[in-house]
Amino acid sequence: MKRLSKKSLREWCSSYKALVIMAVYCVLYLITFFYLEQRNTSYYIIRFGIDAYIPFCEFFIIPYLLWFAYVALTVVYLGIKDQEEGNKLVAFLIAGMTVFLIISAVFPNGHHLRPKTFARDNIFIDMVKQLYIVDTSTNVLPSIHVYNSLAVMIAVWRTKLLKKHKVIKTGLMLLGVSIICSTVLLKQHSMLDVMVAFILGALVYTVCYRDEVAARPNMARAKAKLKF
Repeated sequence: MKRLSKKSLREWCSSYKALVIMAVYCVLYLITFFYLEQRNTSYYIIRFGIDAYIPFCEFFIIPYLLWFAYVALTVVYLGIKDQEEGNKLVAFLIAGMTVFLIISAVFPNGHHLRPKTFARDNIFIDMVKQLYIVDTSTNVLPSIHVYNSLAVMIAVWRTKLLKKHKVIKTGLMLLGVSIICSTVLLKQHSMLDVMVAFILGALVYTVCYRDEVAARPNMARAKAKLKF
């Protein structure tokens, strides 16, 4: 097996800049996130009325955990096979995750939604308990699970690679929806976290996909002229 030369490594990095940038950013993001999680400070407790009416459902731990592969594999796949969409996806992710870190730094937040006792005892409950130990209920606004899922869903919907693979495309979209639902059904997030993630996603979309957003009014006017 041939060793990877410095020249070929440089060529690979040059060809897949978005993947390299995303990998480096993830390291910086995790360092910053864990610092914010462990600092000794007071937190603003998020309360949103509708949260009390959302039931707890441990089975959604499966899509919640699949989120990690859902985002990572999509970034890698598009970064290699469809670089135009892959670059936009990376930009979308980095923009939102950076905003999240800024919000967490200046507005420490958390919630008290997690159940203290469980009505059932099964493997899914055990997985949720482990999740609660590993992931605290602080710095939750906006939900990165929701925001990144939206980013992936947009990229999946847009990429030409899946135009002829409707079953796969539909499956990925449904997985994204189930991940978003899992954030509140596992009591990991408030509905307010979800709503802010959607708002942030809409704002970032107008920047990362500004060419398409700007083109829509022109297309609408052109169609109106043709009809006239």
